[in-house]
Amino acid sequence: MSLGRSIDHWGANPGDAIDAALKAIETALQDLLATDPAYWRTGQKKDLLERLEKLQAQQAALKLRVLESAGDIAEETGAKDASAWMRAELLVDKAVARSQIKLARSVATYDFVAAGLAEGVVSQDKARVITKALDKIETNPVANTEDLVLAEKLLVDYATRLTANELHIVGKRILAEIDPARFEDAEAKALLAEEERAQQKTVLRVWDNHDGTVGFEGVLPTSMGMRFKRLVEAYAQPRKQQLVGKGAPLPPWERLMGQGFARLLETVDPASLPRHGGDATTVNVVISLEELRKDLGIATLGYDETNGTTISAAEARRMACNATIIPWVLGGDSEVLDAGRGSRFFQPIQRKALRLQQKCCQAEGCDMPPEWCDAHHLEPWAAGGKTNLKDGALLCPHHHRLAHNPAYVHERLPDGTIRFARRP
Repeated sequence: MSLGRSIDHWGANPGDAIDAALKAIETALQDLLATDPAYWRTGQKKDLLERLEKLQAQQAALKLRVLESAGDIAEETGAKDASAWMRAELLVDKAVARSQIKLARSVATYDFVAAGLAEGVVSQDKARVITKALDKIETNPVANTEDLVLAEKLLVDYATRLTANELHIVGKRILAEIDPARFEDAEAKALLAEEERAQQKTVLRVWDNHDGTVGFEGVLPTSMGMRFKRLVEAYAQPRKQQLVGKGAPLPPWERLMGQGFARLLETVDPASLPRHGGDATTVNVVISLEELRKDLGIATLGYDETNGTTISAAEARRMACNATIIPWVLGGDSEVLDAGRGSRFFQPIQRKALRLQQKCCQAEGCDMPPEWCDAHHLEPWAAGGKTNLKDGALLCPHHHRLAHNPAYVHERLPDGTIRFARRP
C-alpha cells in the first residue's frame, strides 16, 4: 500500500482516508493532553490506562503492517533500506529500526499473532516474545506444522493472562505442553545445550574508573546469576529494614544492592580462598612511614607504588579489619621497616562472644543487629592493636567507616557504646 495520493485496490483515494483518520487521532490526543489527570476520578484513570494499553497494541499492529511493506520508501528516497530512512528522517536508532522491521516481517508470517495485535490483546513486547519462540519451533526437527500452529494459538492465549517475561518462560517449554511424550526429552536436551552455551558466555570485566570507584560488568549462567542475586539481596535487605525502622528515606535499591555486594566481598573468609601465586590470596598495602603518621595519608594496593591503585590510609586501616591485608611500612629508599601480621582476624568464637556480649552495633544510638556488624579493633590492628575481646567492638559498616575516617573522632563511653563526633 502506498502512502501517496494514488488510487489503489480500495477503489478510493487512501491518502484522504488515512489523513482524516490520523487527524482525528491527533485531535483526540490533544483534547486529552489539555486536561489534568490530577482532577480525574480514580475510575477514569484506570479506564484510560486500560484502553491506552489496548490502543498501543493496535497502534503497533498498524505500524508493523506499514513497516512490513515499507521497501518502496527506501526505493523512492534512495535510502539503503527502510531502517536507514527511519534513522535519517525519524531519528530512530538504526538497531531499533532494524529490530522493528524484523518484528514486522515475523508478525506477517503468524496470523494469530497479527490478529492479537490488531485486537489489542497482544502487546508489541509480547508479540516479539511469541515470534521468537515460534521461530525456534520452526527450526526444531521434532516439531511439525501442526505443532507450530497449536503453539502459536496457545501463546497468543497465554498473552492475555501473562506478562512478557512470564510469556518468555512459557514459550521455552510450550512444545512440552503440547505433547509431553514427544518433547520432554527434547526440552531437557535443549536446556542442557543452553546451559553449556551459558558457560561459554560467562565473563567478568573489571576496570578502574580513577575516581575512587571500580566499574565492572559481566554475564553469569542463570543458576549462578540467581544465586549471586539472592546473596547480594541478603546483605542489602538489612540496610533497608534498618532505614525503614528509623523512618529514614530509602536510597535507590541499586545503591543498596551495591552496598550489599561490597559487604558480601568483605565477609568472604580468606581461609576458604584458593592459593594464589604460591600463597594464600591476600591484598598487600604499601605505605610509607610518613604517610602512616598522617591523618590523611595515602596507601597503595599492591606491591608497585608507581603503578598501583591508591587508597587513603583510613580505608587501608578499615580494610585491615575485614580483609586479608598485609600492610608494608616503608622508610627511605623503599626500605621495609615493618611487615604487617598475617593473623589479625577475630576468630569465629571471638565473634560469637562479641555478638553475645554486645547485641548490636556499639555506636551510640545505632541498633544494627550483630550479624551485620564488623568486629572492629578499637586500637587499629594496623597500628599494633590486639585481636582480643577487650579491644573488640561491633560496628555496622557505616560506623566502621567513620571509625577509620580522619574527619571523625570517637570515644568509648562508660556503658561500652562508642560516640562519634566530627573532628573540630
